[in-house]
This record gives sequence, structure tokens and C-alpha cells, in this order.
Amino acid sequence: MLDIFKKAKKNKYAIGAFNVSNLEQLKAIIQAAQGLKGPVIIATSQGESKFIGKKQIRALINAYKEESNLPIFLHLDHGKSLEVIKEAIESGYDSIQFDGSELSFEENIEMTKKVVDLAKDKGIKNIEGEMGYLRGKSSLQEAVEIKEEDLTNPKQAEEFIEKTGATSLAIAIGNIHGIFKSNQNPHLFLDRLEEINNQIGDKAFLVLHGGSGTPEEDIKKAVKLGITKINVNTELRLAYTQSLKKYLEENPNETTPYKIMPLVVETVQKVVEEKIKLFNNNEN
Repeated sequence: MLDIFKKAKKNKYAIGAFNVSNLEQLKAIIQAAQGLKGPVIIATSQGESKFIGKKQIRALINAYKEESNLPIFLHLDHGKSLEVIKEAIESGYDSIQFDGSELSFEENIEMTKKVVDLAKDKGIKNIEGEMGYLRGKSSLQEAVEIKEEDLTNPKQAEEFIEKTGATSLAIAIGNIHGIFKSNQNPHLFLDRLEEINNQIGDKAFLVLHGGSGTPEEDIKKAVKLGITKINVNTELRLAYTQSLKKYLEENPNETTPYKIMPLVVETVQKVVEEKIKLFNNNEN
């Protein structure tokens, strides 16, 4: 996984991390990756992994990896407790995020260091930390105000990496979770991203959460400025629910899941394909 990140950073493109909680979402993402013949990260949050099952999602991905012969990685998104992280490690996750963004800087370092030591001891190469505060949630929402103190401090980011040993860092640069109902998410503070990238250099890979709804031009510039992994969740959820509602409204008497779900899979797959192409826009 780190080799994939190194190649992406060198060639200025980003790897997409797409959240799933059921088979239809997973199928859509894998089909998109197969069509575009590239690596992909499947992510599950604490709630998503509890619903689909950590061992179950691992088994499904193993089957798809064998069939597709593609680099497909399983990532724990926003793990907030050692218990959940241990369960993910034991279930065979390839990559772990500890989200200590709600802790103090010192507590975040302390807990992230514990997670890094635990994960590396079990052979996991990529451990993602988080610094800064991302407002919002993975859904449609009213506008939220981003404050200066929410943003990741470049010097603290370097200190965080040096003291924890994390290999990736999720940063706050004006990105949010979710999509504004106005469809106009805030622009990124690209100057802050540039400062962070210059400060950290090759000590860690930079991650952008909140890839849903972020202006496309900002995404392209962020990738050029060092973002290596971009997380997408809300747009997939919206594509899923809106296409499902549409089909059921047009076919109220249909009760057969395998006839209902193809439209849902196709709709989600199109979103994933668009995102992968956007993230690879700078590939050379």
C-alpha cells in the first residue's frame, strides 16, 4: 500500500478510498476499479464495519482480489477506540486510521502512538492519524462555519508525525464531512495545504477526507500540492439512496432484489468512476 502511495505522490495523482456498508456498494466500486484498471481502497467506518462485519468484508474483498487481480486494500476509517482497532487488525484489515481529532494535541499523539505500535507489531504498514477538526457529517446538511482553529497547524503536523510514527495524516484544510444542501461546499485553504506539505515533506502521506462535494478544481490543485489519498462517502450514499428511491417509485410492485439493485450498483459505479478519473487527472 505504501508503494502505491509513493508512486501516486511522485506522479501527482491520488488513490480513492470509498466507503461501503453492503455488497451493492462494494460491487459498484470494484467494477469501477476493474474498468479503469487501477488500485482502490475500500473503507469502512466503525458503524459500517459493524453492520457488514469486519471478517465478512475481508472475505468479500479477498474473493474480488482473486477474481480481478487488482490491488484492493481494506481500510478502517475513523477508528476511535483501541477495541475497534484491535478487532479490525484481527480481521485482516490492510490499513488503520485512528481519529484522535477530538482529543488534545498531546492526547492525540499519545493515543496515535499506541495504535501505530500495535498495528506495526501486527504487520500493518499504513497507519493514518488525524489532526485538525473536520466539521459536518456524511450526509446532506446545512452550511457550517469553518474556523481558523479547525485547520491543521503545519509545525504541529510535523511534530505529530515524528512523535507517533504514523505513515499517513488526514488534515483539515477547509474540507468538511458531507455535502451542503446548496451543493456549494467551501473552497479548500490550498495555501495551508502547501505549508503542511512543505513542512512534512516525505515523512508521511497526506490524506483529504470529505472528497464529496469539494470543488473539482480544488481537488485537482490539492493533488498537485501533495494529497495522496482522498476519501469519498456521502456522494456514494446519495447515489445509492436516490437511485433506489427512483426505481421503487417507478416500479412499486417489484419485490425481487436482484431486479431492483442493478440500477443502484450502476449509479454508484458511475460516481466512483468519475472520482477515480478526477483523482488521476494529474497522472503522467
